[in-house]
Amino acid sequence: MEEKSENKVNTKIFSVIETKTENLDQIYQEASNIIKQGGLVAFPTETVYGLGANGLDKKAAAKIYTAKGRPSDNPLILHIAEIKQLEKIVKQIPEDAEKLMERYWPGPLTIIFEKTDLVPYETTGGLETVAVRMPDHTAARRLIQESGVPIAAPSANTSGRPSPTSASHVAEDLFGKVDLILDGGSVGIGLESTIVDVTVMPPVILRPGYITQEMLRETLKKEIFLDTALIQGAAKDIKPKAPGMKYRHYAPKAELIIVEGLPEKTAEKIQELAAEKTAEGKRVGIIGTKELQKYYQTGLVKIIGTREQEETIAQNLYRILREFDEAQVDIIYSESFSEKNFGQAIMNRLVKAAGNKVIKLSKNLSKNKEKKN
Repeated sequence: MEEKSENKVNTKIFSVIETKTENLDQIYQEASNIIKQGGLVAFPTETVYGLGANGLDKKAAAKIYTAKGRPSDNPLILHIAEIKQLEKIVKQIPEDAEKLMERYWPGPLTIIFEKTDLVPYETTGGLETVAVRMPDHTAARRLIQESGVPIAAPSANTSGRPSPTSASHVAEDLFGKVDLILDGGSVGIGLESTIVDVTVMPPVILRPGYITQEMLRETLKKEIFLDTALIQGAAKDIKPKAPGMKYRHYAPKAELIIVEGLPEKTAEKIQELAAEKTAEGKRVGIIGTKELQKYYQTGLVKIIGTREQEETIAQNLYRILREFDEAQVDIIYSESFSEKNFGQAIMNRLVKAAGNKVIKLSKNLSKNKEKKN
């Protein structure tokens, strides 16, 4: 346990790793009491750490926005532990939703439903719809069950920063702003859940994730598309229907630029750019893969994983972005990745973090034909 009295909130940190913690019953009782009393508890899920509050209490939900510095029209996700909790918070469960729940819950899939009056607009960002998921993590499920209410929980970080994949990331951003942090170690997936809207026909993906577009098509036996905002960018005047659609997200402090092209040519271009910036006195960071590691001779190189195992890239992305913040680099160059399957989610987060700054190398490999979006 850690406390810091000079902050506005005396944040406590408890481990809930079962093999390392003896007094789990006491910890969950304290955590659930905080939720019941309208407080904030950060907790691990299989995707990223969430910042939780009673999702049916508008004052508690408002505390989430304040702690994160999050725009009030950016909706929250309600987390449940049992299917029966849906009865009071959604008007109906469409057939497509039933198929998705049966296949992917508990798991990293969020579904958009029409909300009931029990769910306050402070939780939904002013919308008549509500985002719901059932996490596949022991600590998350137990906290929800013992709290007795659906828990609203966006990622437990300062709004716009890389999402937290460990309790130390949560503490870095929110110590002194939340009542309790449950430390469950490093998360498994490392990227936020897939979000699917079943209030429209056909259903639409509002945020890609570990549950891929291909998997959803196979489950529903129908075509399912990405929301146009994911492809074209969300207009400034729209009300986002799901987290991550409108505002800048996942971003490091330094400028991040993605270089896109054939792998070897991409690495050569990154090395060239890194050398140029280093010569100008800039501190350069590079996000590279094991396959291309040999190309990088300049700057602070972080190996994100291997292209053959996309899961390693996802697990390491946010941690590496935070490490570059700690190193105080001036600019970061990153390789790009396939946008097929899980790679679609990885590139969604990376492009968001870069503010859509992508250098596209010409397919014909000739020099000086790259363009910057």
